[in-house]
Amino acid sequence: MSNYPLSYKLSWLPRFLKPSLGGGQNGFAAPAATLMEPPPTQTVRLAFIGDLSAVANRTAPECDPVIAALLASADLVIGNCESPIVERPSAVMGTRLGTHHAMTERFLADALAAVGIAREKLVLSLANNHVLDQGTAGLEETVAALKRLGIRTIGTSAGGPVQRHAAGPLTIGFAAFTLWCNADEPEFRARVSMESDPVVWPREAIADVDLLCAVPHWDWEFRHFPRPATRVLARRLIDHGVQLIAGHHAHVVQPVECIGDSLVAYGLGDFLGTAFARQPWPGRIGSIFVIDVSADAATRGMIAGYRLHFFMRLARGGHERLVAVEALDGAMKQRVAARLKAIFPDQRG
Repeated sequence: MSNYPLSYKLSWLPRFLKPSLGGGQNGFAAPAATLMEPPPTQTVRLAFIGDLSAVANRTAPECDPVIAALLASADLVIGNCESPIVERPSAVMGTRLGTHHAMTERFLADALAAVGIAREKLVLSLANNHVLDQGTAGLEETVAALKRLGIRTIGTSAGGPVQRHAAGPLTIGFAAFTLWCNADEPEFRARVSMESDPVVWPREAIADVDLLCAVPHWDWEFRHFPRPATRVLARRLIDHGVQLIAGHHAHVVQPVECIGDSLVAYGLGDFLGTAFARQPWPGRIGSIFVIDVSADAATRGMIAGYRLHFFMRLARGGHERLVAVEALDGAMKQRVAARLKAIFPDQRG
């Protein structure tokens, strides 16, 4: 039913148990940089978070106040809703085993309150391989739940390949899509955006946006460096007008690349646990990708600066605790620092 190649399927478990640092490591940028000097007088702040699910969380997470304050500072928060939102899972056994995802509306509301994300400032992508884990009825229930919560969505076929949302005085165009599906592809494609070719995106959806942003569910899981094909697709998107890319699906943090005036964060890791409850520690490193965008008349829509803020998801009973990496101590802090240094050798900025 899924569209994964056999080599991907065979490598899934080994890479889950031991996330890989192999692959092309050239041409990437530092995890933070100022791109406009002098800085604009007016900016809009976007904060991208990674995959969000209730896996490993029976109750809402605890959150470092530093992380909550960072998220509260954003004009718009964008993430990937990795789990269908249903009251009763239809795929009961798969949900128990962790192969099928699900979370309740109450859990999502409590989790957002715990981490300091205001619902009216949140946009969630539904373009991911797990969105039909509870069937087509589960997707319909998810859309209805998000509407009740006042959360905006992107990534459905009904909304079109590019959807526009306001962030302060700016209009952002979001092209959310997934390359992967866990269901019959024609059935999946009829409901979820899989349109990764910018040539066919409707011109009217792109016209007059201040910033065109892609939110792809791409690449292979548990690899810290993107595959060459992923980097080729990033350049194709940028060649057709995309200025910012924030990727998901790898479940581990991946590097940033500057291509001309455009910016690519290949993978942000998980925001709340989305693999299994017991996950090897490199998969517990997450990031929040913060971008300041100019709202000045002369430079409107240009990226003024960016920073990846790293945190750890630590297990505590029936939920997770989100802790900024600076607040870690002992052996865990040393291991995380070494892993981030391997991914981001240039830590300036």
